[in-house]
Amino acid sequence: MPEGPSIVILKQEVQQFAHQKVIEVSGNSSIDMDRLQGKTILDFKTWGKNFLICFDDFTVKIHLLMFGTYRINERKETQPRLSMIFSNGELNFYTCSIKILEGDVNDYYDWSRDVMNEKWDPKKAKKSLDKIPDEMICDAILDQDIFSGVGNIIKNEVLYRCQIHPESLVGEIPSKDLKNIISECSIYSFEFLDWKKNFELKKHWLAYTKSVCLRCDLPIHKKHTGKRNRRSFFCTNCQKLHK
Repeated sequence: MPEGPSIVILKQEVQQFAHQKVIEVSGNSSIDMDRLQGKTILDFKTWGKNFLICFDDFTVKIHLLMFGTYRINERKETQPRLSMIFSNGELNFYTCSIKILEGDVNDYYDWSRDVMNEKWDPKKAKKSLDKIPDEMICDAILDQDIFSGVGNIIKNEVLYRCQIHPESLVGEIPSKDLKNIISECSIYSFEFLDWKKNFELKKHWLAYTKSVCLRCDLPIHKKHTGKRNRRSFFCTNCQKLHK
């Protein structure tokens, strides 16, 4: 599943279509395609893992799910979920969820929850974490209502940086460490963005998919953790378990 930084890259790559009129629309999505025909795109936005195509009175929300893809000015052999043709090119989406949001897109999203948005509010994230003291931190970090855009790679890397075991309970983690985790979720997301744009993301992984801890030279443990049952990679020697 693409994480927030990958969706920001998508937004950057489609800027040639901003303020362009949709000349032709097609696809196998169940949305009303006629709504898009002849409409001009006002803006592209992202909220976490959601890509938003904004028109004057509605927004098309696209989530790439686990295996979604897109093509700019080219097509795959399979039929797209949504295809939009403009005077200067085309934009195609595959294997994704597509919905229409009526009215003002700002009524649907709290931008201060998005770790890559200029309105990101770490204090709000801290207040949200304080309300779930019995949650494992591995689950809390993946809560899109708290850390919109953070996915499993970022979760693993942030917890390794902060030296916190993924099964630690939120309420047992010292406040300074919790604030460090919150800060790193945003910091790492922007680093992820730069590395991915330079095609060098994997070489910067310290814990994700690794077998040996770079700090301790001991085996990295791999385990599906928390109620979300997502893969965690961690060192039991340097990542402290708070329970």
